[in-house]
Amino acid sequence: MQQARGLTLIDALLPRVDGDSTVLRAARDLTLMMAFAAFVALLAQFQVRLPWTPVPVTGQTLGVLVAGGALGAWRGAGSLTIYSLAGTLGLPVFTPAANATAGNWDVHLFLPWQGMHGAPWDLVSGGYLLGFILAAAIVGFLAERGWDRGAWVNVAFLLGTAIVYVPGVLWLEHQLHVSLSRSLELGLYPFIAGDLMKVFIAAIVLPGAWIFAGKKRDSGPDPGS
Repeated sequence: MQQARGLTLIDALLPRVDGDSTVLRAARDLTLMMAFAAFVALLAQFQVRLPWTPVPVTGQTLGVLVAGGALGAWRGAGSLTIYSLAGTLGLPVFTPAANATAGNWDVHLFLPWQGMHGAPWDLVSGGYLLGFILAAAIVGFLAERGWDRGAWVNVAFLLGTAIVYVPGVLWLEHQLHVSLSRSLELGLYPFIAGDLMKVFIAAIVLPGAWIFAGKKRDSGPDPGS
């Protein structure tokens, strides 16, 4: 039962082969983490710039929730770590910079690719990158215990979303030299409605994928039961 409760969505859709060597298993896990890092990078290209905050609305949080829920704790965190490292090392995987869009109000929908790169500690929104890693780990931990398919799926994703904002808002406060209340106005309040929509989407996608995988009944009881 414990093994079944630890089954993740990706392992249900793409089952491990018992005869695989350690090297093949590691290569499989690395490939999956890189694939989900690329998925987050793609969603970063969905961007809405608001005139009153330097932090844009993006699709990244949705990718974080899906990555954590599908991969589990350590692979979910690993995927977002790869994403952060890729941008730090110069790959244009982060959301477009402010000067890459035209005007205070602007919407960028995926193409042309305008990804940004840079060290997280040099970015105003760098704290959110750390939040992505923590959120994927927590959502993945809960998903391994069945929270990604039953009545508790919304709780898992809301918790993961909230975790993103802890380092995000604190780092914004540090970078802009503003008060915590002002940092919340810039880095949290404008995004609540959008993040609730992302939670709603993720809460449909993950349980739906479990039904598709045919593993819902085999993965242990609902954690709320």
